[in-house]
Amino acid sequence: MGVVVNQSIKNTIVTYLGFGIGAINVLFLYTSFLSDEYFGLVSYLLSTANIMMPLMAFGVHNTIVKFYSSFKTKQSQNSFLTLMLFLPLLVIIPFGLIGHFAFSYISSWLAADNKIVVDYVWLIYIAAITFAYFEVFYAWSKVQMQTVFGNFMKEVFHRLCTTLLLLMLHAGYLSVNQFIYSVVGVYALRMLIMKLYAFSLRLPKLKFERIPNVSRILKYTTLIIVAGSVANVILEIDKFMINRYEAIENVAYYGVAIYIATVIGVPYRSMYQIVNPLTAKLLNEKNKIDLKILYQKSSLTLFIISGFIFLMIILNINELYKLINESYVDGLIVVFIIGLTKLSDSLLGNNNAILFNSDYYRMVLVLGVFLAVLTIVLNMVFIPLYGINGAAFATFIAILIYNISKILFVYYKFKILPFSANTIKVVLLLLVCLGVFYFWDFKFHPVLNIALKSLLISMFYGFVVYALHLSDDISILLNKIFRKNKHTS
Repeated sequence: MGVVVNQSIKNTIVTYLGFGIGAINVLFLYTSFLSDEYFGLVSYLLSTANIMMPLMAFGVHNTIVKFYSSFKTKQSQNSFLTLMLFLPLLVIIPFGLIGHFAFSYISSWLAADNKIVVDYVWLIYIAAITFAYFEVFYAWSKVQMQTVFGNFMKEVFHRLCTTLLLLMLHAGYLSVNQFIYSVVGVYALRMLIMKLYAFSLRLPKLKFERIPNVSRILKYTTLIIVAGSVANVILEIDKFMINRYEAIENVAYYGVAIYIATVIGVPYRSMYQIVNPLTAKLLNEKNKIDLKILYQKSSLTLFIISGFIFLMIILNINELYKLINESYVDGLIVVFIIGLTKLSDSLLGNNNAILFNSDYYRMVLVLGVFLAVLTIVLNMVFIPLYGINGAAFATFIAILIYNISKILFVYYKFKILPFSANTIKVVLLLLVCLGVFYFWDFKFHPVLNIALKSLLISMFYGFVVYALHLSDDISILLNKIFRKNKHTS
C-alpha cells in the first residue's frame, strides 16, 4: 500500500486544490457574474457531454488499464497502444456526420422548452470528444504508474482557467457567448497538454500489426462502452432531465448542491487513480491474498476520510448557504441526500477496479443497464413531483442499489468483503458526531462559525480515529506527521 498511500495523498491534495478553486467558481463567481439561466446552460452542456464521453472514448481508457500490463514485449505494447489511439474514431466520425445532417432535430429535442440551449448544442459534441481523448491520454500515463500530473490536469487546470474566464467576463473582456465558447476551449487545451505529457512518458510508435487476444480486447472494449456510459448516465442524467421538466436555472441550483456534496467523493476519486492499475496487476497475477488486503484497506481508509468530510459539510451546511446567493438555498436537502450517496461510494474501496479489470466485467454491464433504466424512470417519477429534490432521491436510490449489487457480486465470485469490525466503529463515530455537533452553533459570522465548528469536529474525530487505531494507513501517516513536528520543534 506504500505507493498507493504516497500517490493517493498527492492526488488528494491536488484534487482538493482543484475542488477549492471549483468551489470559488461554483459557489461565488458563477452565482455572481453569470445569470442563473446561463449558469444552468453551462452546467447542462458539460453534463450532457459527460454522458456522451464513454461512448466517444469507445471504452479505450478502461481497456488500456486492464490489458497493458498483460503485454510483455515492446512490439506488442506498441501495437496495442496504436489500436487504442484510433478506436475512438469509429464512434466520433459517424456521430459527427449524424449530428451534421440531423442538427435541427437533435438541437430542438435536447433544448425541450429551454430554447436558449439550441444555439450551443454543437458544443456538446466538441466537449465530449475532448473529455474522451483526455481520459485516453490519462490512462496512457496511469499504466506508467504516473497519476499526479494527470490528476492535476483533471482536477485543477480547467477550474483555474475557468476562474480567469469568469473574472474576464466580470471585467467586460468577454461576452457571455464568448465565455461559453472559451470554457469548451479550455477542455480542448487540457486534452492537448495531457497528450504531450502522456507521450513524454512513452512516445507512441505506430504499429499496425495483429496483437494477441485482439478479439478479447475488442469484446471488452465494446462492452465497457456500455458499462461506462451507464455509470455516467447514473451520475449525470439528473441534470439532463431537470432541463426537460424544469426551467434551466434549476440545473444551476441543483449543480451547486451537487458540487458541495461531491467533495465527499474526492478521496475515492484520488485513490482510484492508483488502485485501478494495481488491482489490474493483482488480478493478472491471480494474487487473491493481496487483493483482499487492498480491498479492505482501501474501503476502510476511504470511509474514514470521506466520513470526516461528510461531517464537515453536513454540520456546517446551514452556515455555508448563508454565504451563497439566497436563490440557491433550495438545494440544501440535495446536499444531504447526495452526500449520503457519496459516502456509500467510499465503502466500495477498489470494488469498481476489481469488476472492471476482472473477467466478470460483463456483470457491470448487466447491473449498469438495469440501474440506468431505473435511474431514468425514477427521475421521470420524482422530478415532476419534487423538483430538484426528486432528482436527488432518484440518484440516491439507484446508486445505493447499484453499490449493494456490486458488493454482493464481488463477494459471490471472490469471497471477499470490503467491511471489517472497524467499519462498524466508524459508522458509530459518524452517528455520535452528528448527534453532538449538529445543533451546536455559535452566534458569530458564518465564516467564523464554520471555522470554530470545523476545528472542534476535526479534533474530536481525529482523536477517536487515532486512539482507537481504526486504520493502519492513517495511523502511520499521523505518526509520521507527529514525528516531523517533534523534530522541527
